[in-house]
Amino acid sequence: MARSSIRPLAIVTGASSGIGRELARLCVGNGFDLVIAADTPDIEEAARELRASGASVDAVQADLATLDGVDTLWAAVKGRPVDALLANAGHGLGHGFLDQDFAEVRHVIDTNVTGTLYLIRKAGRGMRERGQGRILITGSVAGFMPGSFQAVYNGTKAFIDSFSFALREELKDSGVTVTCLMPGPTDTEFFERADMTDTAVGQGKKDDPAMVAQTGFDAMMRGDGDVVAGWKNKLQTAMATVTPSGVLAAQHRKMAEPGSGTH
Repeated sequence: MARSSIRPLAIVTGASSGIGRELARLCVGNGFDLVIAADTPDIEEAARELRASGASVDAVQADLATLDGVDTLWAAVKGRPVDALLANAGHGLGHGFLDQDFAEVRHVIDTNVTGTLYLIRKAGRGMRERGQGRILITGSVAGFMPGSFQAVYNGTKAFIDSFSFALREELKDSGVTVTCLMPGPTDTEFFERADMTDTAVGQGKKDDPAMVAQTGFDAMMRGDGDVVAGWKNKLQTAMATVTPSGVLAAQHRKMAEPGSGTH
């Protein structure tokens, strides 16, 4: 769809549901046109809903774990200046590392890290050249804890949390801001997709994705470096910084070990 000459353009990944869909709604409500992406057909339904608000919305179904998938998304930008990148795509994987299928392990790493960085590099270079832009990266409070029975996911989020601060420092005088949103357990499809519905964390109380998205969007618009969504998660991250890693790993086992939930 043609983009108007006055509306800024945002890219939102993982926008078919959950936090990403809420972020896309906030972008439209704040005057952005959109390019949205996800790896499921639901992305087209999301686009129809968002267009009803009067925005121009291009939808891309692609596997953002692959460079080809990111290239497909980037082609939909059609050379337009990107004012905001909300790099939200990501997923988890439950069970013990040695019991996981390695193709699934690699897909988590490539979605959460490789594809995310590849897209940030593409959008960020144009932003730096123009001297303006906003990047919101969805990290996680999981990045503060060794993730027993979710080891790969937590490891990728530790990477993303760290990377976001490093990139922010590199771009501090460029006019481009980098914000890391760190949610805790959120009421999305995450736990079903990660095969973690029988765990304590999968069955526990979760945050509203609309609240999480609003927290992240507001922080991005302010240009904040990071934001933890929810006061309980803020307390958890504060405690994690002073708790030995071995203790944190044992605590995470109680949350994420298969069968740890109560029915």
